[in-house]
Amino acid sequence: MQVTVKWVDGVMFVGETGSGHAVVIDGPPDHGGRNIGMRPMEMLLLGVGGCSSFDVVQILQKGRNNLVKCVTEVTAERVDAIPSVFSKIHLHFIVTGHDLKASAVERAVKLSAEKYCSASIMLSKAVEITHDFEVIEV
Repeated sequence: MQVTVKWVDGVMFVGETGSGHAVVIDGPPDHGGRNIGMRPMEMLLLGVGGCSSFDVVQILQKGRNNLVKCVTEVTAERVDAIPSVFSKIHLHFIVTGHDLKASAVERAVKLSAEKYCSASIMLSKAVEITHDFEVIEV
């Protein structure tokens, strides 16, 4: 896997992935940015949320659950020091479906957290990562 980060100007960069996708990375005006892209630490949270969500959806689909929607809200706390690393990350899965059992969602979240999500498992070596979920019946 490989990505390239190219400096544009100020503190704006364009990140390009080996799979052919691009994203703008920028900072706030008080740090020399124009606020037209995501912050690097936001992208890190998106990566954890995306990786975990991918797992949860796939596990539920493979279990033939009638899944309609999955939204993952990721919140984090950072230390008040430099570097301002994350001290806590929490993933809250909101899973919507027909006849969806809470036990199936709980199992999917646990499997992602403990076995499949490379991003959260890697980060959990340095950051407290917690998970919870809610099931919405439609």
